[in-house]
Amino acid sequence: QVQLVESGGGLVQAGGSLTLSCLFSERTWKMNMAAWFRQAPGKEREFVAGVIWSTSNTRHADSVKGRFTISKDNFKNTVYLQMNNLEPEDTAVYYCAAREGWGSITTVNSGYTYWGQGTQVTVSS
Repeated sequence: QVQLVESGGGLVQAGGSLTLSCLFSERTWKMNMAAWFRQAPGKEREFVAGVIWSTSNTRHADSVKGRFTISKDNFKNTVYLQMNNLEPEDTAVYYCAAREGWGSITTVNSGYTYWGQGTQVTVSS
C-alpha cells in the first residue's frame, strides 16, 4: 500500500516558477517509474513528465519541454517537477503517479497504479 503525497502547488503569475514535490511513503515494492499528470476542468488527464528511479531517464510532454523538468531524490523517496516560464494554459490539477515496471516511460494514465491526491496549480496573467 503505497501513498503518494504531493505539495508545492499554488498561485503564480505567468512567467513565474513553481516546484512540485511528491513523497513516496515507501518504495519496497517493484516500483521503478514515476510520473506527473495534469487535468484541467473538462479535459482529459494528460501526461506531463516521467522518470525512471533506477536510471534517472526522463521523458517530457512536448507541451512542457524546455520549461518543466522532472527529477527525483532516491534517498528522500521524492519526485519533483520544476516548472519554469509558467503559462495560463498550465493551470490544472497536477497528479503524481507511480507504477511497477522496467520498460519505457508510460504516458497513459491507465498505465499507472498509484496516484496522489492532486495539487492545484493556477497561473495568472
